[in-house]
Amino acid sequence: MKCFVPLSGRWVLPALILATVLPVSADEPKPEPFRPAAGTFPPLEKAYSYRGELVFVDHANRRGSLRVQGEGTFFRNAPHPFAMLPYGIVNHLGAPADLRDIPLGTVLHVRAYLPPDPVTSVVPVLPVDNREKTAGYSGKGVAPAENHVLLLEDEPSHCLRESLVWKLKEVEIKNREGFLMASREPKQGAPAKAEAEKLTFDCATRFWRGRESLGIDEILAEGLWPADGKKALGDQAVHLGIVWKPTPDGIFTRFHVSDIWLDETAMQRAGARQLETHKTFVRGRWMPAWVDAVEYGKFGRATVTATLFGGMDPSLYEDFKKDVSVTMNGAENTLKHAGGAYGPAHMASKGTLLEVAKAAVDIPLGSSGIQIRFETDLVIEGIRPGRVVRVRPSSWPLVNLPREEYIGDGSNAEDRFPTSVIFPKY
Repeated sequence: MKCFVPLSGRWVLPALILATVLPVSADEPKPEPFRPAAGTFPPLEKAYSYRGELVFVDHANRRGSLRVQGEGTFFRNAPHPFAMLPYGIVNHLGAPADLRDIPLGTVLHVRAYLPPDPVTSVVPVLPVDNREKTAGYSGKGVAPAENHVLLLEDEPSHCLRESLVWKLKEVEIKNREGFLMASREPKQGAPAKAEAEKLTFDCATRFWRGRESLGIDEILAEGLWPADGKKALGDQAVHLGIVWKPTPDGIFTRFHVSDIWLDETAMQRAGARQLETHKTFVRGRWMPAWVDAVEYGKFGRATVTATLFGGMDPSLYEDFKKDVSVTMNGAENTLKHAGGAYGPAHMASKGTLLEVAKAAVDIPLGSSGIQIRFETDLVIEGIRPGRVVRVRPSSWPLVNLPREEYIGDGSNAEDRFPTSVIFPKY
């Protein structure tokens, strides 16, 4: 039985499990390049960490491009393609998300690896030492070969997971826009020695307080900030949404505040809305998993053991119970359904859950901690050990998917992405 990720009562993953990768000093030997093995959830400590601005999204193929923050001038950095691992997790506003949920321009924190299989990579395969190379004015680190992502999270998700907050030091404002001096620090305990960062804001910045959505004019009217000049903010603890916008005055790397959540109620409400969006999405697309083993019987019968992927709300996993009827369909590593021309259930295998096992310890990120055994009287080709599948409990809705989210019969590798034939001819 494989290792699993334990499910907590919350959908924010524990900080201890997701410890960030520390930089290696010049005096220490550099670690050997790490490439995840097929059929295993890789250890997070082997992941390479970086962050960047989301500039392109191909949500149907679970890939996109980031403008990665390196050592040089940020605006010169070319978009760097990335792909989500099939079990990769996306978090937005402290809740599970799909790539389609994250606005372009959002600055994201990344934990990623080399491509598990360079031959089938859906993004360019780079030399393993590419993050050490210098690219002109962009400097070093803007195109890491570690472009297969285990964890992708925006600033609020990163801070909630790590028990961090932004502490506001000072505001400087003129004509309803200006600068914030702030530092990212532990929410509780000893203050960090974090250096304050200068961030921009403007009249489009949104303020969230309890159930209120406020603009800069309302903040000024209440006297919380001055209409003009500077004001000390006394280390006010908030959560920030951080994006990047072109900056005047020859400043090459400075980030922008899109949202400020002034209290925990406001942040929790934002996360709760995103959570419901993702739950609805998963129920319509089915739970992703991979096949651990298949015991073949006679005349197409089989018993399938599969591990459900992690990072989702516990209520979704609760629908997988012994004796529940389920449907299992083959999928591609981008999580696209196979054989979907008549709907994902058309060629899928149907049967009953014989067992649902929940592991409790030593569970890597990417797994749910849940393994299911499923018996079917007609197993399809896509259900083989090591392959990705999607599973639907009978209580979930049965819907047809748009053309870009399935790959036909799955026999042609070139069918992984839509071509021009999907567009009408005029």
